[in-house]
Amino acid sequence: MPDAGRDVPAAHAAPAASLDAFLAGIGARAFRFAELALRQREDALDAVQEAMIRMLTYRDRPADEWTPLFWSILRSRVTDQQRRRLFRLSWLLPQATHEDGEPVDWADDGPDPARRHEGREAYARLADALARLPRRQREAFTLRVLEELDVATTARVMGCSEGAVKTHLSRAREALQAELHDWRTP
Repeated sequence: MPDAGRDVPAAHAAPAASLDAFLAGIGARAFRFAELALRQREDALDAVQEAMIRMLTYRDRPADEWTPLFWSILRSRVTDQQRRRLFRLSWLLPQATHEDGEPVDWADDGPDPARRHEGREAYARLADALARLPRRQREAFTLRVLEELDVATTARVMGCSEGAVKTHLSRAREALQAELHDWRTP
C-alpha cells in the first residue's frame, strides 16, 4: 500500500516545476529591468535573485498571479537597493566605479560583429535615455512597452491607478522621443 506522505511532495513538485519554468523565463527581462533602474550589474543581480527567492514562498498561488506578483516584488527590491545606496557612507566603501571605468571586452566571435556592436550601442542609448527618466515614468515604460504587461497589471505592480500608468507612459514616450529624435537605426 503506498504511503500517503509520499504523495504530498509529488503534488507540490508540479507547481514548483512550473514556478521554476516561470522564473527561468522571466530572468533575463527582470535583470534588464533592474539594471536600468539600478545602473549597477551586481545590484541588479542581487535584486533579481532576492525577488526570485521571495517568489518561492508564493509557489502555491495560482500561476496567473505570478507575473504581477513577481514584478511587484522586484520593484520593491529595486527600491530597497536604491534606498540602501543613499545611506551608505562613502568613506566606509571603496569608491564606486562607473561602468565606463571598467574595461569592456569588445571582442565578438559572432558571425556579424558590426551588427552586434550596433545592437549594444542601441541598447546603451536607450538605457541611458531611460535612466534619465523619472522613476515612475521609467517603470511604466519598462513594464508596458518592454514587458508588454497590460495597463491593469502594470497598475497593480506600480501600486497606482490605471490612469496614472497611462499618464506616466505618455510622458515617458514624449521624453524618449524628444531625446532620441536625432538617432535613427541604419
